[in-house]
Amino acid sequence: MAKKKHDANDPSLKSWIESANTKDTEFPIQNLAMCCFFRPGDDPAEGALPTCGVRIGESVIDLWELVSARLFDDLDGVPYENADIGEVLGLGAPNLSLFAQNPKALRVAFRNRLSEVLRHDTAALRDNPYLRAAAVFDADQVDFAPPTAMLNYTDFYASIHHATTVGTMFRPDNPLLPNYKWVPIGYHGRPSSIVVSGEAIRRPIGQQAPADGETTPGFGPCKLLDYELEVGCYIAEGNELGTPISIKEARERIFGLCLVNDWSARDIQKWEYQPLGPFLSKSFATTVSPYIVTAEALDPFRCAAFKRAKGDPAPLPYLSDSQDQKSGGFDITLDVYLETEQMRKAGKKPHRISSGRGFKDMYWTFAQMIAHHTVNGCNFHAGDLIASGTVSGPGPTQRGCLLESTWDGPGKPRKAVELPGGEKRTFLQDGDTVILRGFCEREGFKRIGFGECRGTVMPAGV
Repeated sequence: MAKKKHDANDPSLKSWIESANTKDTEFPIQNLAMCCFFRPGDDPAEGALPTCGVRIGESVIDLWELVSARLFDDLDGVPYENADIGEVLGLGAPNLSLFAQNPKALRVAFRNRLSEVLRHDTAALRDNPYLRAAAVFDADQVDFAPPTAMLNYTDFYASIHHATTVGTMFRPDNPLLPNYKWVPIGYHGRPSSIVVSGEAIRRPIGQQAPADGETTPGFGPCKLLDYELEVGCYIAEGNELGTPISIKEARERIFGLCLVNDWSARDIQKWEYQPLGPFLSKSFATTVSPYIVTAEALDPFRCAAFKRAKGDPAPLPYLSDSQDQKSGGFDITLDVYLETEQMRKAGKKPHRISSGRGFKDMYWTFAQMIAHHTVNGCNFHAGDLIASGTVSGPGPTQRGCLLESTWDGPGKPRKAVELPGGEKRTFLQDGDTVILRGFCEREGFKRIGFGECRGTVMPAGV
């Protein structure tokens, strides 16, 4: 009898890990977000390396322990016969880049088997106390690491609402430059300064524009520090140098998504960004959430690409694909919370300062970004990260950074964000913690989340 196909997104699935079955969990068995973490007691300062894992409920699971226990033998999609499945999967590495480069069919087969192992009626791990003790840990008892090696990082500018608002600040009569609707705009970021959620962010130091009446630029700690709410996309299989990824292939190269805070020093940025663009104003830190919510987990929450306004140009052929237009977007609700030092001392909860579903309105899809990024022959490596750029919706409560949230129109003074306890913010102060959160929900499917992308601003170094 043929084995019944397992649907890892089936909303009726339950896990023997009870915390994955609660109504408010971000990590039900339908999510299976991947991550890398240090096992309890492991100290990176002493040379310990992280292990590849999966988040489910309030637990994280060491995937290499499960592979070593032969729970993934005989997977469909293994590229050659008599292969060592542990070597093929690459989950013995300290990050998920080797796993990401596997063909999509193998990654899907692995996720389906993992779902079966964690299902409420599967005994292999559930009823093996020794394996559970070696592999299953409380998520709040481990430290996380960036999930891939991220040899390269590129940040785009794909939100038309963000681009229009910011453009209006500086060019009220011409907010969008002529190329915006033709080409996905982006810049190469700095992967060496990408940090995982929870790591503190040091206020950067740099040059700022000369004060009125002065000719010499200022120098010192950034005064206009900002966050940027973004969604990141991890690349699966890479491409060889000189060989573009077509728009039709690009969908299969999405390993999964995460949350990104592209911290921005606005005063440094204003002085340095012309004529070549961001440099020190961006490279001091970028925070990523610990988890990769896989493309397969996100399939139920795909949506149509942004519907362009009448009169907008159609994408050039290399950026145009009917399937991508039909379901190349993702419907994600994104929230930004701010917690000040005063709020922490008073025991107040973080305050939500923006919320919205603006990600489904991005002008460019991730597949279009991938196709454009590689059309000149640029090569991706598995595990590379691209980010969407600031995600903003059409309304003032859906803006993805303080630069936008505090802007009240041309010629008007900035309108500070008001916080509990009477505090106000136009830009971030030392001690402020920015928390990004995101989730997907749709009738007929289990709600899934992305976890937190959190960072606290520390004073500038000396």
